[in-house]
Amino acid sequence: MDFKLTEEQQMLQDTVARLVRDSYGFEQREHFYRSEPGFSREFWQQLGELGLCGMPFSEAHGGFGGSGVDNMLIMTELGRGLCLEPYLQSQIHAGGLLQQLGSVEQLERLLPVLISGELQLAVALEERQSHYQLLDVQTRAERVDGGWELSGRKVVVIGGHSAGMLLVSARTRGEARDEQGISLFLVDPQAEGLSRKVYPTIDGPKACDLFLERVLVRDTDLLGEPGQALAALRYQQGRAIAAQCAEAIGSMQEACQLTLDYLKTRQQFGKPIGKFQALQHRMVDMRTELELATSMAILAACVADQADSLERSRRLAAAKFIVTRAARFIAEQAIQLHGGIGMTWEYNLAHHAKRLVMLSHQLGDDDHHLSAYAELLHSA
Repeated sequence: MDFKLTEEQQMLQDTVARLVRDSYGFEQREHFYRSEPGFSREFWQQLGELGLCGMPFSEAHGGFGGSGVDNMLIMTELGRGLCLEPYLQSQIHAGGLLQQLGSVEQLERLLPVLISGELQLAVALEERQSHYQLLDVQTRAERVDGGWELSGRKVVVIGGHSAGMLLVSARTRGEARDEQGISLFLVDPQAEGLSRKVYPTIDGPKACDLFLERVLVRDTDLLGEPGQALAALRYQQGRAIAAQCAEAIGSMQEACQLTLDYLKTRQQFGKPIGKFQALQHRMVDMRTELELATSMAILAACVADQADSLERSRRLAAAKFIVTRAARFIAEQAIQLHGGIGMTWEYNLAHHAKRLVMLSHQLGDDDHHLSAYAELLHSA
C-alpha cells in the first residue's frame, strides 16, 4: 500500500504542526492549564480561522470534507503538543453525531457556528455505572407538553464546562442496557435544573459531571428519532476512537524523541548513557511499539468513515487495543530511562506519560476492546 500523503494532506499537516509549534510551548501550555477555561481560546480561534474546525464536516454543510486520514493528521499534531482544546470531543465526536442525526433546521442553526469555531460542543454519554457500555443509560427523558424532561447524572464530560451546547444521551423507554429506547438531546448548559461540577483531569483537560433535575428540552432539540440513537452513538464513537489513536501517536512520538535526546546528553561514567547497549535495546523496543501502533492508527483512520460493519468494528477495536498497550509501554519505559526527572511537573515528558495513560482509559481500555474484538470474531 502507498502510505504517502497527498500534497494537500502534507500542507494540512505542516499547517497544524507550525501552529502548534508557534503557539503551544510547554510554558504556554502551563499558563493555559491554569486559566479559567483550561485551554487557549485564542488557539481555538486560530483553529477556526484556518478552517481546521471545519475539516471533519462535509462540503455540503460548509466544511472541508476531511477524511479520517485528515482528522488523523490534525490529531497527531495536537497530541504532539499536548494541546488542551477539546477538538476531538467537539468537532469529531459531537460534530459527527450532529451531522449524522441532525435535522435540516438543527444543521442550519448549529453547523455554521461550529465550523467557524464560535461554538463548542461536548458529548455527555458516560454514567457512573456504564463502564464503556453506551447502552447502559439510566438518565431518563419523560415526555411532557412541547418537549422532554431529563433527569439523571452524566460523568467525565470532557470540555463540558466550556461547551455552548451539550449532547446528552437519555432513555426515553425501556430498561437500562436495552438497545432500543436511547435518545440524544441538545441541551443548553444554562438550562434550569442543570448543574455542573467542574474539575481538572489528571492529564490536563478540564471535565465536568452533569446533574440533571427535570431539565426541559424542546422537541426541536431531539437529535434523530426517539429511542433510535444507539447505532449513531456506536458509529461516531468509532470515529472518535480513530482520532484518539492518532492523538496518542503524536504524544508517543514526542515521548520517544525526548527520551532519545536525553540518552544522548545524560552523562554517566564519562560518556552519554545512550552508549550503553542495554539502554539502546530498550529504546529500540519503544520505537518498535511506536511503529506497530502507528500502522494500526493509520488503519483506524482509513476505516473510520466507512459504512458501519463488523469488519470496521473489529479493526477499530484492534487498533485501540494495540495503541493502548503501546502507549502505556512507551510511557513507562520513557520514565524508566529518564529516572527521577521523568516524573517532575516541570518537565514535559511527565505530562506526555500521564496523557498516554489516561488516553488508554477513555473510550474503552485495552481489556474492553480485546473482549469486544473477541466477540466480533465470534459474530463473523
